[in-house]
Amino acid sequence: MTHNSETTLAGITARIRAIGRKLDAETLAESQRLYAPLHASEPASGVLVENDHPYGPDERHRLDVFRPDRPGARRPALLFVHGGGFVGGDKRRPGSPFNQHVGIWAARQGLVGVNMTYRLAPAHPWPAGPQDVGAAIRWIRNHANDLDVDPARVFVFGQSAGAAHVAAYIGHRQFHGAGGHGLAGGLLLSGVYDLVANDPRTVAVGYYGDDPARFAERSALPGIADAGVPLWVGVAELDPSRFERQALLLAGALLDSRRHLPRFVQLAGHNHLSGLLHLGLPGDVLGPEILRFLMECEPPSD
Repeated sequence: MTHNSETTLAGITARIRAIGRKLDAETLAESQRLYAPLHASEPASGVLVENDHPYGPDERHRLDVFRPDRPGARRPALLFVHGGGFVGGDKRRPGSPFNQHVGIWAARQGLVGVNMTYRLAPAHPWPAGPQDVGAAIRWIRNHANDLDVDPARVFVFGQSAGAAHVAAYIGHRQFHGAGGHGLAGGLLLSGVYDLVANDPRTVAVGYYGDDPARFAERSALPGIADAGVPLWVGVAELDPSRFERQALLLAGALLDSRRHLPRFVQLAGHNHLSGLLHLGLPGDVLGPEILRFLMECEPPSD
């Protein structure tokens, strides 16, 4: 790992604040450029990596698996669902540490990290996202013995469009299959959960379609509030305000349904993407919050 001094991190933090709430391709690229040198470029020590397990028939139905290289008991699995505006993104990219760094981080915490790709709009519109999330969860559970995974402790973590797909999977029971949702918990960072409440100009019509009459039935709310899955809800301090509103709508719906707020986290000093890019580095807030949530979801010991 190089250039990871406190001064460099402080400089990156200042630059992220200067960028502010702006969210476009240029901002996302700059955020990645700033953080990329801080992540290891060499193969991850102590982590076994298996790339491109197929979990379905499409060429993007692929999973990368990250495991600690030390023996141990059955471990929780953390499935990561990347963002990309419903039309882009990947589980890993040549020459970049992202999003592979999420799976590496998970394995170094004693988890089995699984990164997924999924089908993209406009070729694959709604409901391709929740269908693919469900297929990946079932693949993990079906291969739990091979992966040393505890099938009762499968968690899924989505960011941005990935969070929308995860929420849609949890909130629409038709995607769960005969075995139910199969999850011990879900983590949602900077996603959209209620299309009706969203500004129509920001709805990804290439994925959801352009008929507002269908937005309610394609929203994760209200179904996600009643699904019974423990949830963690996160948003970045410098997210565009629409993501803040969505996080609050979800938290409020969960409060109304369950009579208590979910674990709710605001990533101070971060924009829409930088909190995820900071994962595993000094001063990381996201990682410890994820681990705290997973511990809270642990079944009681005998």
